[in-house]
Amino acid sequence: MNPVIGEILPMAVGVAISPMPIIAVILMLLGGSARTKGLGFAVGWVGGLIGATAVFIALGDAVKQTDEPGAAVGWIKIVLGSGLLIAGINQFRAQSSGTPKWLTAIEGLTWAKATGLGFLLAAVNPKNLMLCAAAGVAIGSADLAMGPLIGSAAVFVVLASASVLLPVIAYLVAADALRGPLNAIKEWLDANNQAVMAVLFVVLGVVLVGKGLGGL
Repeated sequence: MNPVIGEILPMAVGVAISPMPIIAVILMLLGGSARTKGLGFAVGWVGGLIGATAVFIALGDAVKQTDEPGAAVGWIKIVLGSGLLIAGINQFRAQSSGTPKWLTAIEGLTWAKATGLGFLLAAVNPKNLMLCAAAGVAIGSADLAMGPLIGSAAVFVVLASASVLLPVIAYLVAADALRGPLNAIKEWLDANNQAVMAVLFVVLGVVLVGKGLGGL
C-alpha cells in the first residue's frame, strides 16, 4: 500500500492546489448563505473525486487482467502525462483574461447548484480528471487486497479535498477571523492561477511520462 500512496501523492497534491476550486469555495464563503453554499460545494467536490477515482480504479483493475498489464499501464500513464504537458504548455501560452464568468455568478447559486458545481469541477473538468485518472489507474492496477485498495483511494480523496474542506471547516469555526485571509488568498490565486497550473501540469506531466516509460 505504501508504494501506491507514494505514487498517487503527487496527483493528490496536484488536485488540491488547483486554483479554480479554491477561488470558487472562497467566493462562496465570502458571499451570502456562505455556510450552505460552502458545505454544498464541499460535498459535491468530494463526491466528484470519489466517483471519478472509482471509475479509473475499475479501469486499472481491468488492465491488470490483460496479458501485459505493465505495458498497458505504462502507455496509459504516457497518454495522461502527455495530456498534462499539453495543458501546461497551453497555460504558459495563454493570456490572462481575468475572472471567468462562471465565478462571477457564484453569489446567486443555490445549495443544489453549488453542490453540482463542486461535482463538475472535481469529476468533469478535464485537467482534474486526468489527475484522478492517473491516481485511479495506479491504485486499480496495483496488487492490493480490498482493504488497502479502499485505504489508498481514501488517502487520495482526503488529500485532494484538503484545500476545499479546510477553508469550509475553518469558516464554520471562525468565520469573522477568516474573511481577511480568505480574501487575500483569493486575490493572489486569481492573479497567479495560470502560472500555478502551468508549472503544476508540466511537472506532473513529466513525472507521469517518466513513470510510463519506466513501465514499458
